[in-house]
Amino acid sequence: MTIRTVRLNVVGIVVSDMAAAVAFYRLLGLEFADDADTAPHVDADLGDGIKLMLDTEETVRSFHPGWTAGSGAGRIGLACECGSPAGVDAKFQELVAAGYKAELEPFDAFWGQRYATVLDPDGNGVDLYAASV
Repeated sequence: MTIRTVRLNVVGIVVSDMAAAVAFYRLLGLEFADDADTAPHVDADLGDGIKLMLDTEETVRSFHPGWTAGSGAGRIGLACECGSPAGVDAKFQELVAAGYKAELEPFDAFWGQRYATVLDPDGNGVDLYAASV
């Protein structure tokens, strides 16, 4: 019998601009404290004891002075279920209309999902998906 002592329950993202990151993730439907856009660290409850945490680069450097931001494309991928193929299209259009970069236009994937990708303000891919009907 295996005893589980470790539980992955936090997704952490280091952000270059907290206000921009909070605005993006709020548009995806996450809830943050009212003063989140000026805080050095914030988190949003994703349910089932899982959180999304955002920390500014300065916050990370405060406890890890040698830390530097990576270059190139983001190395973390997040995915958001949108409920329906039309939901994927609508959320994609909403995010792009708000000025976020489209990485992959919505398409019907061979694996049976409507799928799209938008980049958050730090270049991390956020996939939008729903089962094809």
